[in-house]
Amino acid sequence: MNTFLTILYTILVFGLLIFIHEFGHFIFARIFGVTVKEFSIGMGPRLFSIVSKKSGTRYSIAVLPFGGYVAMDGEDEESSDPNAFSQKPAWQRFIITAAGACINLLFGFIVLIILASTMKLLPTTTIHSFYTKEETGYTVSTQDSGLRAGDTIIRIGNKRVRFADELSYEVMRQGYEPVDVTVLRDGEELVLPDFVFPTANEQEQTFGMTDFIVYGKEPTVASVLTYGVRKAVLTVRMCWESLFDLITGRYTIAAVSGPVGISSAIGTAAESGFSSLMYLVVMISINLGVMNLLPIPALDGGRLLSLLIEMVVRRRLPQRVEGTINAIGLILLLGFSFLILIKDVLALIL
Repeated sequence: MNTFLTILYTILVFGLLIFIHEFGHFIFARIFGVTVKEFSIGMGPRLFSIVSKKSGTRYSIAVLPFGGYVAMDGEDEESSDPNAFSQKPAWQRFIITAAGACINLLFGFIVLIILASTMKLLPTTTIHSFYTKEETGYTVSTQDSGLRAGDTIIRIGNKRVRFADELSYEVMRQGYEPVDVTVLRDGEELVLPDFVFPTANEQEQTFGMTDFIVYGKEPTVASVLTYGVRKAVLTVRMCWESLFDLITGRYTIAAVSGPVGISSAIGTAAESGFSSLMYLVVMISINLGVMNLLPIPALDGGRLLSLLIEMVVRRRLPQRVEGTINAIGLILLLGFSFLILIKDVLALIL
């Protein structure tokens, strides 16, 4: 895909997800009667702006598409306005703050269910057939390691797998080394100890790989809903576990992508078709929701932690102190983002 279309798709994707996130904050601020000074999609100088005569809220579209904000009176400063954010009860401020990330998660759940409803067959964990080593290029075959056509894989290690996406993820995460695999064969559970999967290296990481095709089943309303919800839950778990693996050293910084790396992935997904693009949009939306809930200063999660402490001790952290903490957190996040940006640019050049 050419650069112009990649940039266009990236702007549309980020614009949509930022709008959804900020709309979550905005709608609950309005529900609780908070004075909203501005609702902006994008950062920097305004490209377009209009002020509502009814509410006085300014609605803006700014020049930089990678960002956005809802500016509420009393959010970061003292205010005597009885409808200011700072004047609202802690539980209302908690809901308003959490709403952006929660709307991103909800959006991902809904889109996954819609995508599942368009599938002709829902993938299971029952093996239909195997690829040969000549087809895969792997030096190891799961058929040689003991799997058979007709086996239903029910566990990788101690993790239960119920559909193909869970199976692929657990093989990728655990199958880089020998792992116990539990299958249902001829109606009986059978453990294949120290099972060896094929492996592949990417971005300085080693991953387990599958070399077989699974059966699909006819979708029903119940199975589509179940599949959509389980895939959404799996996506959330992937976010958390990837972060854990990054902290513990299982993954390196090479596995982390910023806007440039994500833009490249968006362009590739768009070339593959609408469904591929929407699956990536879901991944980004759920990641955005999960990351924003982390208890890190400058993120929504950091503010939520402060509000939880306030509700427990019934004493509010001074806004000046909270503002300083958030400013330091923002500087650290921007520094980390800059390093990731350099890494992504170098990866494109070299």
